[in-house]
Amino acid sequence: MKMPCKSKLKHFYLYILGVALLTACKQNKKVDVSHIKLEVHVQRFDKEFDQLRTPPMHPKSVMLYQKYGSFYNDFMERILQAGKLTDTATCYDNLRRVFAGKPYNDLKQEVDHVFPNLNKQEAELTDAFKRIKYYYPQKQLPKVYAYVSGFQAQTSIGNGYFAVGLDLFLGADSKFYPALVNAYPRYISHRFTPDNIAPRVVEGIAREDMFPEQERDKSLLAKMVHEGKIMYFLDQVLPDAPDTLKIGYTQKQLDWCQQFEKNIWGYFLEENLLYETDYQKLQKYLNEAPFTPGLGENNESAPRLGIWTGWQIVRAYMQKHPNVTLPQLMNSADPQLILNESGYHPK
Repeated sequence: MKMPCKSKLKHFYLYILGVALLTACKQNKKVDVSHIKLEVHVQRFDKEFDQLRTPPMHPKSVMLYQKYGSFYNDFMERILQAGKLTDTATCYDNLRRVFAGKPYNDLKQEVDHVFPNLNKQEAELTDAFKRIKYYYPQKQLPKVYAYVSGFQAQTSIGNGYFAVGLDLFLGADSKFYPALVNAYPRYISHRFTPDNIAPRVVEGIAREDMFPEQERDKSLLAKMVHEGKIMYFLDQVLPDAPDTLKIGYTQKQLDWCQQFEKNIWGYFLEENLLYETDYQKLQKYLNEAPFTPGLGENNESAPRLGIWTGWQIVRAYMQKHPNVTLPQLMNSADPQLILNESGYHPK
């Protein structure tokens, strides 16, 4: 067989490279949202709540209830567990004890130090909310509140609001977290950083409000594709966020997944896991953990490999179907079709 000359080979490789670059650019092209008039202001409930420490407490409490509505009720009764708002005597006594205690004051001081303002997070959320509006113009987006949860909840979603527990975003090395390892092991608290606020808000809105998992999605494949669609939604709404932030991996974990992608997919196929519906068998591929048992040496594997693999399947599908819109993807109810048409075969 006659080999092409070097100049022809050079042009051929340049052509292939150009096609690859154009495809990648098309896939990662950010939509223009400059025309969308929207601005996210994170209301600092934590600062306004702290004003209750100075009397008179009752009129200030009434004003907070009028301003924050159902969130104020949810915070007082469910998170702070100060008592029913209708039982003002008990509720206010409990509030006074909270304000007088060293734990609250130490924590509030640290929150104020780490978050003198939320300008960066507001800019990130403004951009993300504009992108959600671009794809879903009729979507009513929630108000965003910041509060101190007493380490009870990193985020809370309710009637018309999405609340961020700033005390669970103080930084991976915060002095508070070593005492909370039973509730928040290190493999979880490494994500408790300010940079995680915008991704966790967007992910929470996607999972809990816009695209809740359906009861029919019982097989591992269905769960993988559902999770993959959520992650792809984050790709489009948070185009500048690194993959580590979106999925909550360390860089080492992400590198491991990319290095052993073929082996991970081969494992799912060899173990006949794609159509398994026993959640006891599936949870180790979907839930929080320091690693995935049975994969990798010396416990070095990444966790939640079902989510990561589903993400790659959906990315491959959208790469092959550039005319499919984000709403069309998210509305798709056939995980088998997405897998089949993704052509996902990592090498």
